[in-house]
Amino acid sequence: MAFLTHQVTRGFSSSAVRNVIIKQVMIIGGGQMGAGIAQVAAATGHSVTLVDMSEDILKKAVKGIEGSLKRVVKKKFADKPEAGAEFVQNVMKNVSSSTDAASIAQSSDLVLEAIVENLKIKQDLFAGLDKVAPAHTIFASNTSSLPISDIASSTSRLDRFGGLHFFNPVPMMKLVEVIGTSATSQDTFDSLLNFSKALGKTPVSCKDTPGFIVNRLLVPYMMEAIRLHERGHGSKEDIDIAMKLGAGYPMGPFELLDYVGLDTAKFIIDGWCLMDPNNPLFGQSEMLNKLVAEGKYGKKTGEGFYKYK
Repeated sequence: MAFLTHQVTRGFSSSAVRNVIIKQVMIIGGGQMGAGIAQVAAATGHSVTLVDMSEDILKKAVKGIEGSLKRVVKKKFADKPEAGAEFVQNVMKNVSSSTDAASIAQSSDLVLEAIVENLKIKQDLFAGLDKVAPAHTIFASNTSSLPISDIASSTSRLDRFGGLHFFNPVPMMKLVEVIGTSATSQDTFDSLLNFSKALGKTPVSCKDTPGFIVNRLLVPYMMEAIRLHERGHGSKEDIDIAMKLGAGYPMGPFELLDYVGLDTAKFIIDGWCLMDPNNPLFGQSEMLNKLVAEGKYGKKTGEGFYKYK
């Protein structure tokens, strides 16, 4: 991995590490999710280093964090502009950036990745960091669909590896899914739960199953909405209206698919279908496949199930 610009030898006992109080946090991935997690961690007093391969990506991410904080200030400090400016300044003092993951890992309590949903890339990243991170350092993935145990298998710290699945936009969404594998120690799991609470989030405990809790229910729901439409049993507009007014959902399934990204939805369902090909909930959709093949991913491309241009 290009992240690993230095190699440092680290030796430690494989004995259990006691509950870690997470203060020094390394977040790998300067995209929307990584920057959002960095913002909430910095705002709650954690020392955060955002890591990516590109200085340009990092500059954009840090600028985005500052901009997001200024929007918060407009609401929370509307009558106290000086206090608002001080708040932004204090939070930004907790944020730094680096392209050298190996160096930063050596002083981190938590290493959390929020990079591309590619198992091999994640495994390679953690395999390299496993060689340099201290014994107490907990590794975690923000994956929404890949098995945590598969990612952790590339390391020697299976007991200190878990999942922290945040939701987008991170500063606004209160939920964090905390995932433990069969090898995750109770001390590690408790540390991840406590860290989530320290961020002001509400954690829920999850097993290492496809999609954990939210996506395990949400993705099949969205896929069945597509199949319902494919069978001619309802227009996408009527299905969206029905679920908003009948079930109280803020968005209908087709609106949500366009927001999430049709490419993302296809990636998830394709992976689950490979893992469990006989599960009807994980079946393919010709309509979804066609839209993705045409580059119509939803809001980010200007067209998905609906047009946004």
